[in-house]
Amino acid sequence: MTTRDAVTVAGIDCGTNSIRLKIASVDADGVHEIVPRMLRVIRLGQDVDKTHRFAPEALDRAYAAAREFAGVLAQHPVDGIRFVATSATRDAANRQEFEDAMQRILGVVPEVIPGTEEAALSFLGATGVVRRADLKPPYLVVDLGGGSTELVLGGDGVELPATSVKAGYSMNIGSVRMTERHLRDDPPTQEQIDAAIADIDAHIEEAAETVDLGATMTIIGVSGTVTTMTALAMGLKVYDHAKVDGRRIAFDQAYEVDDRFLRMSRAERSTYKTIHPGRVDVVGGGALVWNRVLANVGAATAARGGEPLDSFIASEHGLLDGIVLDYGRRLLAVR
Repeated sequence: MTTRDAVTVAGIDCGTNSIRLKIASVDADGVHEIVPRMLRVIRLGQDVDKTHRFAPEALDRAYAAAREFAGVLAQHPVDGIRFVATSATRDAANRQEFEDAMQRILGVVPEVIPGTEEAALSFLGATGVVRRADLKPPYLVVDLGGGSTELVLGGDGVELPATSVKAGYSMNIGSVRMTERHLRDDPPTQEQIDAAIADIDAHIEEAAETVDLGATMTIIGVSGTVTTMTALAMGLKVYDHAKVDGRRIAFDQAYEVDDRFLRMSRAERSTYKTIHPGRVDVVGGGALVWNRVLANVGAATAARGGEPLDSFIASEHGLLDGIVLDYGRRLLAVR
């Protein structure tokens, strides 16, 4: 356990494609890792877009990962656990079964949070950890998941603190959802790609009514899709968290690698050790979402006049970090 000036907390983020655990100490200076992020690809959102139910085999994968996490937690006593479930769980009619099982395994009830809260926590995680000295606000944090993608704009550092959310929007598009809905062939056909683009652009257009994309001065991309595509753009032969975190990538470089991997067969993608095996079949769909977000934000910033935005920052820090930091702060506040 910890002193009165710090708390030890565990955060669990269960999304459409993966479940992650992080154990850390939180104090006035921020987050200090005790157990670095653990990630297991469980594809909880398998067919949820079509059936609106969790598949039995998807639940089995989730429970196996939870039992593994329970073993780690048994070795690292904490002051509290916050378990957050996002897009797939929001959409599943049989989510009570999932919640009850997770409570039995981990001793905590998963919180099925709305997209707006997911967006705010992602923004907190990204901006609370990233080195901001040379990054111009407002920041647009993009959390591209398996089932949903959050766009969150922070203040300008003048009228509103740069780390405060000005507007956020959660879109029901992501790597798993786009792959299952549109990119069914391997590799996908141009007709399927065009249909996915139309779907993605319609969601971004709707989001832009809430989030002023043209006000963006810095894009911070978080999530496995963004960091994987960044590593590929860098030409890394194996994934390296330290090299990817904080890396700036030009849009043109991202467009090229996104399009190339979108059009590859799954067998071709599987030869790249940079890509987690659990992402091989859906990373093309995620790359397409990322490509269209960058293109739409680039167009919006160009329309405002002046120099258009032409690069982004990749971050290893997002929703999970936000969960840990926010929960730790709340526990400290009531001590």
